[in-house]
Amino acid sequence: MKTITVTSAIWKKKGVVLLQFGYDRALIELVKTLSKAKWSSEKKAWFIPYSEDILDQLLTHFKGKVWLDYSDFDQIKQEQIPATLPELASDLAQEIGKFVAWMQNKRYAESTIKTYSQSLSLFFRFTNNKKPVEIITEDLENFHQNYILRRKYSVSFQSQVINAVKLYFSNKQKRKLEPEGIERPKKPKQLPHVLSKEEVKDILLAHKNIKHRTMLSLIYACGLRRSELINLRLEDVESKRGLLRVNDGKGAKDRIVPISKKVIDMLREYYKLEMPLTYLFEGAKAGHTYSPKSLENVLNQAVKKVGMKKKPTLHWLRHSYATHLLESGTDLRYIQELLGHKSSKTTEIYTHVSTKSLGQIKSPFDDL
Repeated sequence: MKTITVTSAIWKKKGVVLLQFGYDRALIELVKTLSKAKWSSEKKAWFIPYSEDILDQLLTHFKGKVWLDYSDFDQIKQEQIPATLPELASDLAQEIGKFVAWMQNKRYAESTIKTYSQSLSLFFRFTNNKKPVEIITEDLENFHQNYILRRKYSVSFQSQVINAVKLYFSNKQKRKLEPEGIERPKKPKQLPHVLSKEEVKDILLAHKNIKHRTMLSLIYACGLRRSELINLRLEDVESKRGLLRVNDGKGAKDRIVPISKKVIDMLREYYKLEMPLTYLFEGAKAGHTYSPKSLENVLNQAVKKVGMKKKPTLHWLRHSYATHLLESGTDLRYIQELLGHKSSKTTEIYTHVSTKSLGQIKSPFDDL
């Protein structure tokens, strides 16, 4: 069966889905049956507008006709699509630079600095580069009503933008913007996605490549975040003690997690073959970290190989690690330490997805 590669992209300030394949008249005619399908000589691909359910639509449309390779397809969040706003004025860019320096001096996390600086830039552009001294509370309320809500941004995006603007004005302009018309909705309490042990095993054994198999195995075996895995250095593995040191995790917290002998043996086998120089898992260039996107692709390829209908992310492996620990009887306080959670309330969410207690509950339906 012929193959079409499906990827997503932001092009000309719009979300699009690209369909790529070698020249084939029959495939061209088939793609033309898609609504709004157009050819791009620049991209050398056919493209259609992006939507949240577009992948499901394509799978249905091409079912039994062609094979779709969507291993590199990524969901596009609404906030990633640029709005039609003016370019940021140079004086405001300098002002944001000063704000970034202030946050760096306060030792804010790099991810927070990046998010807040981008959010502030977005707000300034929305106000048509209005001078900060002229901005009033109504400007923030207008931004919230006519940009955030109208574009249906997420609750988390809404909070981070408003927090960024308020932080800038309270610390750099020495005055507060207190918008009364902005309701702060509660962030939805979504349960973590958890895979069964059998599903985890299938994913971890899917790759023959020792490097790929070891990376995924270590994320699950130690409950690591993606950033924590790719920033591991060779000296962080204390094989004689059976421990892994996770440096500068979320919230700038270090922690120690145990590694089983089985994982250590896997790491030794991997090291003999790859011989990394600095980081435990390095990219194409020696001494440099592995790409986060490439790591996501490693998981996607494993899921595809085992034919799993679910679409797990790397964080699902961390959720599964915590839940499986809880189901095996590990105290919640230890799980909190192993995951590096600041609050026990964050860890307690796993009690809602554990099947250990839920499985013992008898449904009244059984007594009918």
